Amino acid sequence: MTDRDMVAKFPQNNFRLKQESSYNRASKTPQDTVGWFTNADFNTKEGLHNFLRVEEHNGVKEWVLMDHKGPGAIVRTWMPYSNPKDPSTTSTIKIYLDGATEPVLEGNMLGLLNGTGLFPFPLAHKSLRSAVSFFPITYAKSCKVTVTERPFFYQFTYRAYDEGTAVETFTMENFKKADALTKKVCKTLLSPKNSSVGKALELKETVAYKEEKSIVLPKGTGAVRSLSLKLGDYQDSTVTRSVVLKVEFDGQETVWCPIGDFFGSGIGLNPFQGWYRTVDNDGAMSSRWVMPYQRSGKISIFNLGNEPVDVELNATVGDWEWDENSMYFNAAWRGEYPVSTRPFSDWNYVTLKGRGVYVGDALTIWNPVKRWWGEGDEKIWVDGEDFPSIFGTGTEDYYGYSWGGMSNDFYEHPFHAQPNSNVYNKNNRKTEAEFGTRNTQGYSTETRSRALDVMPFGSSLQLDMEVWSWTEDVDMEYGVGVYWYGDAATTSNRRPDAEGLVKLTTNKKEPID
Repeated sequence: MTDRDMVAKFPQNNFRLKQESSYNRASKTPQDTVGWFTNADFNTKEGLHNFLRVEEHNGVKEWVLMDHKGPGAIVRTWMPYSNPKDPSTTSTIKIYLDGATEPVLEGNMLGLLNGTGLFPFPLAHKSLRSAVSFFPITYAKSCKVTVTERPFFYQFTYRAYDEGTAVETFTMENFKKADALTKKVCKTLLSPKNSSVGKALELKETVAYKEEKSIVLPKGTGAVRSLSLKLGDYQDSTVTRSVVLKVEFDGQETVWCPIGDFFGSGIGLNPFQGWYRTVDNDGAMSSRWVMPYQRSGKISIFNLGNEPVDVELNATVGDWEWDENSMYFNAAWRGEYPVSTRPFSDWNYVTLKGRGVYVGDALTIWNPVKRWWGEGDEKIWVDGEDFPSIFGTGTEDYYGYSWGGMSNDFYEHPFHAQPNSNVYNKNNRKTEAEFGTRNTQGYSTETRSRALDVMPFGSSLQLDMEVWSWTEDVDMEYGVGVYWYGDAATTSNRRPDAEGLVKLTTNKKEPID
């Protein structure tokens, strides 16, 4: 979980990341434009059966949410409040491993997974109106998850390993033995540090309109281990969209992304701290993605704004031993306005061809109205499958929180954050008096990065996010930074789009009251 080098290598033990969720079972094929966008992704209403089945044990009903046969590991769970103003539940979650008739883990459905119970913070935590856990629950033969009351929404994301892969099954005995390691991982995740091991490179320049300034990396095999950027002024919030980070490795450009979308800040300076990226109050933006190369590299800043920008760029380049599983880091951007809320549609983040590992994204939207915009589900296809490996239950659920219409407050976690929503960010928190406010008008930025829940793909990956707003027929703005590792031959459908970026940055959008 804390070994960033491992994320830059294709997994030695092959697995497919999959997810069991309460997505609406009417969604079967994109050709059925009604069923595909059916939105009732929960179970409390009579007639909705967005779960696997109901069983009875010792006279007690249990709703089965996940039942995977084969070796695997649960690597992320998400469970929301059933009432946005009430975090309590009497439902019990039970996790049965390797065909056992008694659960290995059992506890309050939210309390077990929110950092106040068995799994400590931040491996599990209270998000905005949700319980989210990244604590790995491994199994050699099978995993079944049940709850004792009719479920609401849910997501269980897991690694499905190839048959025959040796996996050590989770036990309470081993959990207790690993207490010191668990505490060390928690401390490490909460105190991410930029690397200081290697050659330090610096660029301090003023970059004029349409000008590009660069750092050339040391020749030979190496890896960028940390990268930080600070602009002289963020008074114009659009500067984080108009200044572009470009990275070239071994003669091939692998990164072309506005800095706000790359570092997760969105439009303007919105501080937060994550495991891979940090945005500080003083304007310093840091990346800790490991970026290996074999022969050469170059990091550039490209200014598409109308005014010159003062730039301070620092990079640390350390050693790397290149092997057959080593991959290049990639980051790309897509932006579009207008994106209509009707008819319902899927908005493509990225489509990749070749071998690689998908590791994260940052979505920035502009919403012209106060009503909630993010009911849309993520749909992720891997290696040409007929139905997505991952079919979600809402945009905010993908980014680790729930009840998005009123959860427009700042939050942060090592692997996901909402750095900005409506007028709220880390320096302007929502007050108790504003608790029930439902206003997501204006800009919002959601970001997610992956560790144990990375998504390997052997030949292709397609990530779409459904556009589903409660307001009919308004025009939104979408912009996303996406991050993945891939071989030199791996391609994407994203290309540098300077013209589109300038258009998006300068277009005039009017809010609707």
